[in-house]
Amino acid sequence: MGVVVGSDFRLWSDEPSATDLLSFDAIADTVVDALFDGELDPVALGLEGTWGSGKTTVLHLIEKRIDAANADDQVVIVVRSNPWQYDPTVGAKESLIAEILGALSAQFNATDPVGQAGLTALRALVRRVNWSKAVKMAARTTLTLQLPSLDDVFDLVSDDPESLDSPKGMASFKDEFQKLLTDPALAHVSRVVVLVDDLDRCLPPTVVETLETIRLFLSVPGMCFVVAADAARVAEAIRMHLGTPQVGDGRESVASLYLHKIVQTTVPVPALSSFDTRAYLFLLLARQECGSEAAFEELVRACGELRVAAGSLDDLALPEKPLQSAMQSAARLTPILYEKLQANPRRIKRFMNDLNVRQSIANRRGIALSPDAVAKLMVLERTLPADFDTLLSWLSAGVLRPRLERLAEVAESGSSGAGADAMDGGDEEAFSATMIRWAKLPPALDAATAGGYLTLAAAFRSPASKQRHRPVVVAWSDPSDGKQASLTPIRGVVDSESRVDTAPVSRGDGDGPSRRRRGSGEATGCDRAT
Repeated sequence: MGVVVGSDFRLWSDEPSATDLLSFDAIADTVVDALFDGELDPVALGLEGTWGSGKTTVLHLIEKRIDAANADDQVVIVVRSNPWQYDPTVGAKESLIAEILGALSAQFNATDPVGQAGLTALRALVRRVNWSKAVKMAARTTLTLQLPSLDDVFDLVSDDPESLDSPKGMASFKDEFQKLLTDPALAHVSRVVVLVDDLDRCLPPTVVETLETIRLFLSVPGMCFVVAADAARVAEAIRMHLGTPQVGDGRESVASLYLHKIVQTTVPVPALSSFDTRAYLFLLLARQECGSEAAFEELVRACGELRVAAGSLDDLALPEKPLQSAMQSAARLTPILYEKLQANPRRIKRFMNDLNVRQSIANRRGIALSPDAVAKLMVLERTLPADFDTLLSWLSAGVLRPRLERLAEVAESGSSGAGADAMDGGDEEAFSATMIRWAKLPPALDAATAGGYLTLAAAFRSPASKQRHRPVVVAWSDPSDGKQASLTPIRGVVDSESRVDTAPVSRGDGDGPSRRRRGSGEATGCDRAT
C-alpha cells in the first residue's frame, strides 16, 4: 500500500505536476479558446485559484495545447514569465519587456534582408529601455545574441527624453511595439501569449509594475496574457501599494477595480470535489505501484472518463492487489482530507508527505500506526491545535481511554457533552464543538492508536512549543502480567532504542498519576500499541 512506509519510504515532489491528474484539460481548453477569439484581441485573462490549487499545471497544459496547434506558416509564441523569480536588481518592467523582446528576437532570420530590417526595428525598441540597472539581465537573455559584445549593453542606456521613463516615451514604445508585431519578418507569428505565474507571491511594487507593464506597453493587437494568481492576494498587494483604505461594506475596492481594468475576465480553477480528492489520492499512490508509464496514463484516462460520466471510482477495474490497496487507502483518507484541507492539491500532497515521514519514524521506533488513523490525528494537530492539546493533557493525566470513549459516545449521540464528563476528583469538562465534529470523522480511534501518535507528536514539538506546554507523561503497561505500570516521559520513549528504558515510577514519586490496573473500573491510560 502506497502510504504504508518502512523500507519502501516515499515522498512526493512539491513541484507542479507535469501530468494532469485532475482533468484540468477542460480549464486549459477554455482558456485557449478565449485566447484565440478574434473579438478579444488583445486580451488579458486571469486564472484564479488559491496557492497550490493547480494554476501552474493549467499553464503547462495551455502551453502544450498551443505548441501542438502550431504550424510552420503560423506560429503562436508562448512566453513563460515568473515575476517572483525576477532579479531583484532589475525592475519588473525591464524584466518582462526583455523576456518578450527576447522571444521575438529568436523569430528573425538575420541572413534575410527582411529579417535584418526587423532586427533593426527591434533594436530601436531595446534602446528605449533603460538597461543601466539591467546589465545582468541583458547578459543572460536571448537579446545578447543580437549584440556583438557585452560592452555594447552599455550603449543601450538611453538618454532620450522619449525613453520609457517619460509619458511620451511610453506612448511611443507602445506604437513602435505594435509596428514590430506587424513587421513582414514576423508575418508567420499570429500571436504572442505571455503566461504570467506566481504574481500573487510578489511584493506590492513588483505586482503593480508588472500589471502596469501589461497595460501600458504590451496591450496591442496580437498580444495575449494569462495571469495565474490568487486575485484576492493581488488586490491586497495593489491596495498596499496605492495606500487605499480597506473596504468592508460590500463595495468593490479601488484595488479590485484597478485589477479588473487590466484583467478582462477570469477563469477559476475549481476546488476539488470529494470524487476529485479520492481520485487524486489514488493516482498519487498508484503511480508508485504501476509497472510502466503507459499503465499509469491508462489509469489517469479511466479516472477522467469516470469524472465526466459522473461515475464511481468503485467501478474502476483494478486487477492488481497493490492498486486495490491504493484505492482502499484513498477511500479511507478522503473524508478527512476533503473536509479539512480545503480540497487543495498541494495541501493534500504535503499532508501525505508529512504522514509518510511520521509513519516511517514510528515504524522504525516500533510504534504501529495505521494511515487513516494518523491522518485523522494529524488533521486535529494541524487545524485544531487547542483540541489537540486537550488530547495530550488526557494522555498526561492517564485518562485517554475513558475520555476517547466518552467523546465517541457524545459524537454518536449528537449531544454537546456538557456536564457529562466527570474527571477524577469530581471536575467536569465539556468537549468543544470542534472536537465533537472531528470525532465524527472516520475512523474510530482507540487509546492505543491515539497514544502512539501522541507520543510521536509530543517528541516532534519544537523547543518553543514545548515551553508552552507542560511535559507529557505516558503510562504504559503490559496487560498480560498485571503489574503496576511504569510512567515514562514521552521523549524518552521515542528517543530510546528500547520501548521503555526508564525504571517504574510510583505515584509517590510525584511525576504524575500512575495507571490503574485494567478491569478495576477506574480510569486507565492507553495500552502500548504493538
